[in-house]
Amino acid sequence: MKSLNNTPFKPQYRGKASDSKFKVNNEIRVEKVRLIDENGKMLGIYPTNEALSIAYQRELDLVLIAPQADPPVAKIIDYGKFIFEQQKKEKQERKKQAQQQLKEIRFKWRTDSHDFNFKVRHAREFLLDGNKVKGTVIFRGREMMHQEIGEELLNRFVEALSDISKVDQTIKAEGKRISIVLAPDKVKIQQYEKQRKEELKEK
Repeated sequence: MKSLNNTPFKPQYRGKASDSKFKVNNEIRVEKVRLIDENGKMLGIYPTNEALSIAYQRELDLVLIAPQADPPVAKIIDYGKFIFEQQKKEKQERKKQAQQQLKEIRFKWRTDSHDFNFKVRHAREFLLDGNKVKGTVIFRGREMMHQEIGEELLNRFVEALSDISKVDQTIKAEGKRISIVLAPDKVKIQQYEKQRKEELKEK
């Protein structure tokens, strides 16, 4: 293959198939592809060798991004740069997950409404900050005989926070305590924050 200025061009990405989740350049063995250019524009269906020629002429790579489609979808990109950005993104995600903490909210077997609502507000703040929340009911002595009351309290806890969270770990017993773990629900939180903004505009 030659570039537009008639000088030989080698594709940017020179890794092996095992180095990547995607088939790149000469690793692509299908007969034809639905081609997307580097700007996201759909160019149409091309024989793979012709699509590869177009990518090389632009001094970029041909990457199979949807092999299960009919025909498979390929995109023209700088794959070396793409891989770098993907690795950077994955690293940031891992870092973000590592920073996520498990916050515990503790309740007594008998918790009045004021104390319950106060602790729910704290749990809400933790969830909105991206942390998981563990709700725990602590029993003393024979209180454990009334475990169903603690379960009812935890179910109220889940319901009170259902607009921004999801159950990450169902209710389970741990000695003289029972607990449940909630995790932030990104979709619900987006909807919650959008609604809050709309309410503030109306005021």
